[in-house]
Amino acid sequence: MTENTRLYEIRIGGRLDPRWAAWFDGMALVTADGSSTIRGPVADQAALHGVLQKIRDLGLPLISVTSLDAHRPEGDRHADHHLDHTTDDRRD
Repeated sequence: MTENTRLYEIRIGGRLDPRWAAWFDGMALVTADGSSTIRGPVADQAALHGVLQKIRDLGLPLISVTSLDAHRPEGDRHADHHLDHTTDDRRD
């Protein structure tokens, strides 16, 4: 992973068939409880927007996008960035 690469977990509404996993460039796809989770490394913000465009193109509702920073310094509360579309509440 490069310096700009971050791990992301993207939750979407609906059950995405496992055959779509290849479309998300090596990210893991898990389906449970009526929603799907796509998790894996994303090179940079442009690549993240590309993944989000693919989700939009499939017509699936976006539930949340969470950055899972594996290289977070101990005690750094700002390393995880979370955007939850189930409410209007945005957290850094």
